[in-house]
Amino acid sequence: MGQWDMAGHILLVEDDERIRTAMRLALEDEGYEVAEAASGEDALETCPPTAPMPFDLLIVDVMLPGMDGFACCRELRRRSTVPIIMVTARTDTHDVVAGLEAGADDYVTKPFEPKELAARIRALLRRARATDSGSGVLSFGELEIEPEAGVVRLSGDEVHLTRTEFLLLCELAANAGKVLSREQLLERVWSYDYFGDGRLVDVHVRRLRTKVELDPANPRHVLTVRGLGYKLAP
Repeated sequence: MGQWDMAGHILLVEDDERIRTAMRLALEDEGYEVAEAASGEDALETCPPTAPMPFDLLIVDVMLPGMDGFACCRELRRRSTVPIIMVTARTDTHDVVAGLEAGADDYVTKPFEPKELAARIRALLRRARATDSGSGVLSFGELEIEPEAGVVRLSGDEVHLTRTEFLLLCELAANAGKVLSREQLLERVWSYDYFGDGRLVDVHVRRLRTKVELDPANPRHVLTVRGLGYKLAP
């Protein structure tokens, strides 16, 4: 299985057994194969750093005993680029942003409809396939992107991006010099429309800049066009 392939084996990290069972059954009804972990520590044992990631998507609850969901997500992200959805009962912007900064690709807040969670999972897995930009190497000064190979280099050094960061960069690169709104990026990168959240875009752009800009505080490539959106400067 390639790095950007699509599949359906999910790890569900949730300490409440009743919620975990209900979520597992709902996801299995959608055709997914689901494994369970009752804590962050259990999840990390299931996803050892020395072995390939055995799952195609991870769902992590924020309120876990011992290691909380943020710490669990950060460690899982260090081990893999697979999509991560965080689940929280809190809608505070700080908690949402903290989850995304920890490396999550998306979040859902409790209570949520199983169909909404399934739709988000389908979107993340669907857009995990390889991009089809049709170009071998895209160059922007010291920044080089190889969409088909899934490789990004800055000043000759390979840059490690999450799957979402990579697809976001490829979408901006495919439209170099053109402003893309948050709504357009949600649709094209996350495959989201009505349930999209612009904070997803803002946080991932900020994380992307820390990796592909020589000076993230004064970006040269990934630029904000105030009131409109973002663009990649050619």
